[in-house]
Amino acid sequence: MTEAQDVFKNIQRKPGLQIWTISKMKMVSVPEQAFGIFFEGDCYIILNVSNITTQSTDIHYWIGNTSSQDEQGAAAIYVTQLDEYLDGSPVQYREVQGCESAKFKSYFKSGLIYKKGGVGSGFTHVETNMYNIQRLLHVKGTKHVTAREVDVSWSSFNLGDIFLLDLGKAIIQWNGPQSNRQEKLKAVLLAQDIRDRERGGRAQIGVIEGGQEEASVDLMKIMKSVLGQRTVNLKEAIPDDKPDQNQNSIVKLYHVSDASGQLLVQEVAASPLTQDLLCSTDCYFLDQGGNSIMVWKGKGASDEERRSALSRAVGFIKAKNYPSNTKVEVMSEGGESAMFKHLFKSWKEKSQTHGLGKIHAVGKIAKVDQVKFDVMELHAQPKLAAQERMVDDASGHVQIWRIENLELKEVDRSTYGQFYGGDCYLVLYTYNRANKPQYILYMWQGRHATQDEVTACAYQAVNLDNKYNGAPTQVRVVMGKEPRHFLAIFKARLIIFEGGTGRPGVVNPDPGARLFQVRGTHEMNTKATEVPARASSLNTNDVFLFKTHQTVFLWYGKGCSGDEREMGKAVADLLSEQDKQNVMEGQEPAAFWVALGGKAPYASDKRLEKEVAPHDPRLFECSNQTGRFLMTEVSDFSQDDLDEDDVMLLDTWEEICLWIGNSANQYEIQESYSSAVDYLKTHPAGRDPGTPISTVKQGYEPPTFTGWFNAWDAHKWSNLNNTDLNKKTGGGAGSYSAPGGPENIRSHNQRMSSSISNAHADQSPTRAKPFGMHHSELAQTPNVNQLRQGEDPGKREEFLTDAEFENLLGCCRNNFQRLPKWRQNDLKKKAGLF
Repeated sequence: MTEAQDVFKNIQRKPGLQIWTISKMKMVSVPEQAFGIFFEGDCYIILNVSNITTQSTDIHYWIGNTSSQDEQGAAAIYVTQLDEYLDGSPVQYREVQGCESAKFKSYFKSGLIYKKGGVGSGFTHVETNMYNIQRLLHVKGTKHVTAREVDVSWSSFNLGDIFLLDLGKAIIQWNGPQSNRQEKLKAVLLAQDIRDRERGGRAQIGVIEGGQEEASVDLMKIMKSVLGQRTVNLKEAIPDDKPDQNQNSIVKLYHVSDASGQLLVQEVAASPLTQDLLCSTDCYFLDQGGNSIMVWKGKGASDEERRSALSRAVGFIKAKNYPSNTKVEVMSEGGESAMFKHLFKSWKEKSQTHGLGKIHAVGKIAKVDQVKFDVMELHAQPKLAAQERMVDDASGHVQIWRIENLELKEVDRSTYGQFYGGDCYLVLYTYNRANKPQYILYMWQGRHATQDEVTACAYQAVNLDNKYNGAPTQVRVVMGKEPRHFLAIFKARLIIFEGGTGRPGVVNPDPGARLFQVRGTHEMNTKATEVPARASSLNTNDVFLFKTHQTVFLWYGKGCSGDEREMGKAVADLLSEQDKQNVMEGQEPAAFWVALGGKAPYASDKRLEKEVAPHDPRLFECSNQTGRFLMTEVSDFSQDDLDEDDVMLLDTWEEICLWIGNSANQYEIQESYSSAVDYLKTHPAGRDPGTPISTVKQGYEPPTFTGWFNAWDAHKWSNLNNTDLNKKTGGGAGSYSAPGGPENIRSHNQRMSSSISNAHADQSPTRAKPFGMHHSELAQTPNVNQLRQGEDPGKREEFLTDAEFENLLGCCRNNFQRLPKWRQNDLKKKAGLF
């Protein structure tokens, strides 16, 4: 323990990664230059401190496929000791080679490299500027890349993946004919990372398209000189691993105890789970159907129970006959991970407060004093805009259509705010951002509308969306589940009738007495909803308008506030111009109860408005390829994780948002909505199936979406380089669709082949001309290093032709001029114009 404590004293408690390997049963620090390189014969301990204000801490221990049992045991002990040294606050993760969690992979943006052997065998992680190298790396993955050393032979190749032949001063990337665009881009970044990290930039990179090898004659000669002539056909593509976050609706909670002197594991409950099942004096296993095991350690659990939690989880996996690579996550009470909280029906933080009206908190610090939400803060704080689900102050333009005979019929503006349960409506909201019109298209579905009307509503929404060139954000609104912004645009004039229709000329049946529940504290959050006209519908916390043929009663529950009473009066005037008889709870006249059909029990527990559980947002890449909904979670997500080839699902708990990339597969787009519904239905926490679902298209993201992403770049999509590798399922001929077509690639690789041939022939460490094979440089590019006469070296872009300008900088001159200066300089630097 003393030796470990000496290592722990050097731990930096600042944001970032720290990595150790186990060598001769001791923790040995891994240099930062070698982060992401893992020997298959070793075990590693990884400490990550997040760079957010809370500075949450995670500990991972990684097990190589050929590591010894002694090394694995030593790693587990060190992890426990490190956890105790850090006061038990970190979340611990057990990682097995090839089955790492998305969170672990997210630390290594360029990918993971698996090397044969181990440090104990005399190998070193990185030897900079060593050129006497000959290895073949098998590259797999799109979101998270892994590269594994394989035999340097044609027999290692297949048609679907990418292979890097690393020859020291030359790295040749061979793209399988069935590999996709994203895989190629990730492989290029990995090749660059190897060049820069292991060769100090002194290596050149060439690319061969497996379906067009004849276009890279010289590069193929080099490959054949190393691998020999190819005498057999290459193997078929190996299917990528299934997404590792299968949503399992069956989650079980087990109680773990050694009070009797023996380890006892007893099932406590199955999903949906509630927080009160967890007792602070005990430890628990949460089993996600064998996909992963989560261990929760109560603050009052014994030291022995807490120390042995990780090893007991491994024993539990064996007892259940789960795969040995099953993920394990260990956490202490108060330090629960976002994923753990998401598996519970509700979750309340110790510091969480309740109050009249919604109390919002900036960061993790809850405001104890009651405040009204200030919409002006939305502009200064994008995250707050996202949390409050408000794109603006709701002062934009509103247009409403009703579905009549399956067609759109514009609604009379005098009736705006009145929604009938027998109808479906489209509400188009237009607002300005950066002097550009933005759109939200709400699809409101009445509870009693016919299936044909619901279908027609969706169909007409598509037509309206096309009219605006796909710009609107589409939001499905289920009756009674209206989001906050929807309420705000009607300024306390939103009235929802249980049945009937608002169609002109149609006489709705006389319902007799009608009861409306009014909720809200100001005009931005108030609505009136019709409920059954009986005493059991009352609630002591709300205001109700009870309208009979003779009298209109305004009933005030004991738990409602002055603001709620004022809003009740305002809405009551909209519903009826008659004089109202004010009735205080407990002082009702006999006529009131007679009209309601007699007294009956109703919700009479005073409660302060329920605070929404503090669930962190989660991002998933969606897939329906196997016939059931699968998703791969993206940990510590950023804007860069939104890939134009994908459909992404952002779960903010209060809302599900589907992000549609510009090049997303049409089938995925069509299936994305039903996938989101399935996601809610199968969520282990028993989520509300009426949770709003919105659709956002790439380039048209509203603040309620962008606010969940740190440092959102509004110009990112317009700045993406126009050169484009082949699309999602491309391959074969035309595998690059850069401006100029395949001929440019051919001429480019011919220039490269000569240079790489020389580098391969001369493996001396002399400085070679660095060649950064970024995908933006795969097309024919001008020689920007040669100044033309009279050129200002700081303004080289002004002397480019329009075609050269767009090819190098990825946007036209007008768009470039609109960018901030720092962004212009960044693009010029990447294009080699500095």
